[in-house]
Amino acid sequence: MSFKPAKWPRRLRSQEWYGGTGRDAIYHRGWMKNQGYPHDLFDGRPIIGILNTWSDLTPCNGHLRELAEKVKAGIWEAGGFPVEVPVFSASENTFRPTAMMFRNLAALAIEEQMRGQPIDGAVLLVGCDKTTPSLLMAAASTDLPSIVVTGGPMLNGYFRGERVGSGTHLWKFSEAVKAGEMTPDEFLEAEASMSRSSGTCNTMGTASSMASMAEALGMALSGNAAIPAVDSRRRMMAQLSGRRIVQMVKDDLKPSDILSKEAFENAIRTNGAIGGSTNAVIHLLAIAGRVGIDLTLDDWDRCGRDVATIVNLMPSGEYLMEEFFYAGGLPVVLKRLGDAGLLHKDAITVSGEKIWDEVKEAVNHNEDVILPVDKALTQQGGIAVLKGNLAPNGAVIKPSAASAHLLQHRGRAVVFEDIDDYKARIGDDALDVDETCVLVLKNCGPKGYPGMAEVGNMGLPPKVLRTGVTDMVRISDARMSGTAYGTVVLHTSPEAATGGPLAVVRDGDMIELDVPGRRLHIDISEAELAERLRQWSPPIETPGSGYAWLHHAHVQGADTGADLDFLKGCRGAPVGRDSH
Repeated sequence: MSFKPAKWPRRLRSQEWYGGTGRDAIYHRGWMKNQGYPHDLFDGRPIIGILNTWSDLTPCNGHLRELAEKVKAGIWEAGGFPVEVPVFSASENTFRPTAMMFRNLAALAIEEQMRGQPIDGAVLLVGCDKTTPSLLMAAASTDLPSIVVTGGPMLNGYFRGERVGSGTHLWKFSEAVKAGEMTPDEFLEAEASMSRSSGTCNTMGTASSMASMAEALGMALSGNAAIPAVDSRRRMMAQLSGRRIVQMVKDDLKPSDILSKEAFENAIRTNGAIGGSTNAVIHLLAIAGRVGIDLTLDDWDRCGRDVATIVNLMPSGEYLMEEFFYAGGLPVVLKRLGDAGLLHKDAITVSGEKIWDEVKEAVNHNEDVILPVDKALTQQGGIAVLKGNLAPNGAVIKPSAASAHLLQHRGRAVVFEDIDDYKARIGDDALDVDETCVLVLKNCGPKGYPGMAEVGNMGLPPKVLRTGVTDMVRISDARMSGTAYGTVVLHTSPEAATGGPLAVVRDGDMIELDVPGRRLHIDISEAELAERLRQWSPPIETPGSGYAWLHHAHVQGADTGADLDFLKGCRGAPVGRDSH
């Protein structure tokens, strides 16, 4: 695999707006000059859009305006013309019903911004969970030269001498309060230690996983993923990326040149090695669908099954992203994969170089953080894809975050029809449940919630927690936070709201989970299952907004990426002036 730069100079896309002396060119240039730009900036130098997901209501991205200034500096240095463009920012912390509901809306809106505005290339300035995939999806659809710059993770949190991981310890401490092991006042005291600097989650949650996916895909410069948000090297990375995108435009190095099937396989194996989020499954499937790559759940299982989880980070392990960066970051992991024959070494990155050439000299500075393979957290990490009569199209589980003794389990179903039913009954000591049961949550998939919220890691019943039990098998068509942990089966497809078998599970049904065998089974006859499905009727849906209606009408299943059906494929970015 090789990349041949385009011959330069050639007519840039932006010149369709700004080139020449005709009426339309003067119209476009003239308005831009009201900001004080000199005429020679429009003489054919690359115009780079800095697509900035900064928002005061997206706290993980709250520092991106500062970072954008470093990107601009790099673009100016390389002879480009930077223009900062605010784009849709879906915050995991604040958007209701769930940020996932708006990933596709963000991708749609940003695609049209890229398509309809005079930019020759884009810097994707991202951080919080859904901002990274939404901008990558838009870039894949338009196929303009693009480079990812992530905001970086927060610094470590500490509470009473204990290392505190954002998200992971929220779930841990919350369960401790329910079990009577921690007081509410202590919980409030711990809150102040969880988010003590700018940046995304400091665990290997979805934000850090997707930053790692961007780097493993080749869409970010080597070393980008792990640099802490407040480290000066994060700002340097932003400036270097600004320089690089200008050359990418000159070389015409596009997402379609980088996002090959081999690149996605590299990312899948990387996700296994880092103990990455289950959310990466949905996002990579969606990005692949946008660029036109045939990627399936079977690819996830095939590529990830034999990958050892060697990054010792919460929620699977002990450390946090700060230590991961100091140990050498993702280049060390990619080198390990390459040494083991698990990396497509010739895959091209945004640098224009092969990925192996960037990482082959990487050095591991801490083998407690990036473990030797013989000391891996699990020898078969990755994301396990389960199928069976309960999940004909597949479901996923993260073995590295699960309890080993529950990976093969048979238990009685305790069923919640939706998240409100769960909240109403889970705390009732009269609930007929013990630690051997399987908690089943329905109607929380892409259509059902709607939007597929992160509710799959259901908190355990307090009566069970008080016995000292900390994990049970849980099954749903929902997602869970990448910072969460436990024996949690997610993304069950088809989802309950569309009449998948999950919709007809009843209290008392026996459910079998066999992760090594990749099986998820409800122990009833085929005839009984068919009869239950025949009697099932869909829930009455009343979408609350125009977009909610659009989403419900067109969203696809989790097994294919939960994208909107009419957005699949790379449509490119046509050029042309409008007339006035």
